[in-house]
Amino acid sequence: MVEVQGQISGSTAAAIAESVRDLVAVGHFRPGDSLPPIRTLAGDLDLNRNTVAAAYRQLVSMGLAVTRSRAGTVITALPQPDTELDPAPGAVDLAGGNPDSALLPDLYAAVSASRSEPSVYGAPAVHPGLEDVAHHLFDDAPAGELVITHGAVDAVERLLAAHLIRGDLVALESPCFLASIGTIRLNGYRTAAVAVDEHGMTPDGLDRALRDGARAVIITPRAHNPTGASLNTVRAQKLSVLLESYPEVLVIEDDHLSMVAAAAYHRVTPATTHRWALIRSMAKFLGPDLRVALTYTDPLTADALGARLRAGKTWVSHLLQGAAAHMLTDPDCMTLVDSARVAYQRRLTDLTEELLQHNIIPFGVPDGLNLWIDLPAGVDAGMLHTQLARAGWATQPGHIFTAGDAPPPNALRVTTASLDQPTTGHFAAALARLLQAP
Repeated sequence: MVEVQGQISGSTAAAIAESVRDLVAVGHFRPGDSLPPIRTLAGDLDLNRNTVAAAYRQLVSMGLAVTRSRAGTVITALPQPDTELDPAPGAVDLAGGNPDSALLPDLYAAVSASRSEPSVYGAPAVHPGLEDVAHHLFDDAPAGELVITHGAVDAVERLLAAHLIRGDLVALESPCFLASIGTIRLNGYRTAAVAVDEHGMTPDGLDRALRDGARAVIITPRAHNPTGASLNTVRAQKLSVLLESYPEVLVIEDDHLSMVAAAAYHRVTPATTHRWALIRSMAKFLGPDLRVALTYTDPLTADALGARLRAGKTWVSHLLQGAAAHMLTDPDCMTLVDSARVAYQRRLTDLTEELLQHNIIPFGVPDGLNLWIDLPAGVDAGMLHTQLARAGWATQPGHIFTAGDAPPPNALRVTTASLDQPTTGHFAAALARLLQAP
């Protein structure tokens, strides 16, 4: 314990908490340091122990400290979200989760072709051309307001910040998209892990999360990352019925793959929900560097998001919005998007068939860019991941996608976006050899 009791000051809980914050800011307390025991600090400050206890509770609610049974109240470090593992040099990259760059339009050409008068302070936050094409192309989106965000991850973080406070419970799929896991940790929310089966988020899991007090739900309606699962009509309806009884819960549908998903979109959010958002990123079919996502929301949520994205503040670049509008109306670009959707599904199917030839059964009916492989009991995913890397194949071990306290899955995620036919067969054979080895 750092001996700074005499430096902590204050006669109220709020003042003591502010004093500790100041000491952390100047480095007297560091992550992992224990604060003085409540009884000790109360005696030093000549205060009731309840006052000091209240101050420590404030520090915990701020995310500045955490209470541990034996160590007492401890200064916290900034959470470090898990990241996907980088491929080894020279390995075939089946790990990155990226779209095939050969199936992405030329962003620089689109920026040039969409040139117009420079946008200045006071211009509308949403580029008029993008708003027009969004309503035309995404006519399955619910009636609501359109907000443009800096990608899907930015949209999720802003949505949660607009409606939640630290410590609120958020229902997440498990396994889950890593960026969503990181957003929850970094913002001090708690995670209610909801299992995923071949049809996506499970009703029983969502029911438990809602009963436990979840204030928000993040759900992937199709091409779930990492498993590739998509909701069907029946599953979407079951989830919607559950949510009807919780109109106060924020429902976020992250339809990240949208135009290159093979499965249809089935809406989960019921009409009773007051706060909702449907997010459609442009990253997977127009390019990750575009940093543009269409976010459809209820009017009040749109106002909350727009408060930080209005003209004169931090609107999404009209240069990028104009490029997106151009690509979404360009026939050649849309033909390429259609080709990408067909190619991604074919590559998933090809790998599935090759794996089945070796009696390796992938998870469900995958859609999108990734395929999930549950491993037999006795096979360690981490070790298999390492063995594949040594053999020149980069994959991702399933445990890094674990949300909250859910059991880590013993599985591999394989990105199939850029797989060609010969490589598909070679990988399936290599995986089969390692699974059959002692």
